[in-house]
Amino acid sequence: MTDSCDKSLSLFKLFGIWFLLGLQSFGGGGAMLTLIRRTVIERYGWLTEEEFTRDWALCQVCPGINLTAFTILIGRRIAGGAGAVVCLVGLLLPSVACTILLTVWYSALRESPLMKSALKAIVPASVGLGLLSAYEVARPVVRESALEGRGWLFLALVLLIGSGVALFWLRLPVVYVLIGAGCLSALASARRSL
Repeated sequence: MTDSCDKSLSLFKLFGIWFLLGLQSFGGGGAMLTLIRRTVIERYGWLTEEEFTRDWALCQVCPGINLTAFTILIGRRIAGGAGAVVCLVGLLLPSVACTILLTVWYSALRESPLMKSALKAIVPASVGLGLLSAYEVARPVVRESALEGRGWLFLALVLLIGSGVALFWLRLPVVYVLIGAGCLSALASARRSL
């Protein structure tokens, strides 16, 4: 699907799309992931849900800022190396400008009761966006696993829930959880092929 992207898509238009995403990226990673998903899957059809989930999983394995890596990967899929640069600059430019302006503004108003109240409301909204994003990323994984059979569905659910438990309660490093999940899936696949 991604190899047949619209060839008439200009780099300027691609920049504009990612610039608008960057302007809307309030709420952190979960909110941004939801915006990217809606844009690249639902609006433009650049990726399928399965491709989106696999690419996002690949970015989770890499160190660094995952959304930045994801943006570069999507940009490259859409328009090659130039697309990667254009998407990244488009995404980051509003955030950098806004961060500078908000830092100046916040330093002047941080003790204001109105500012403190506003910040209290933003946190739960961000958590809600993160939960929505987690659901949207997990849905194609569960659906694809269900198509492969009950065993794969069970494994997917164990990995989804087990990863959360390992990270939240056991406080294992993310890289260990990702490697462990990959090993479990590889073992299950090897066992299935016997």
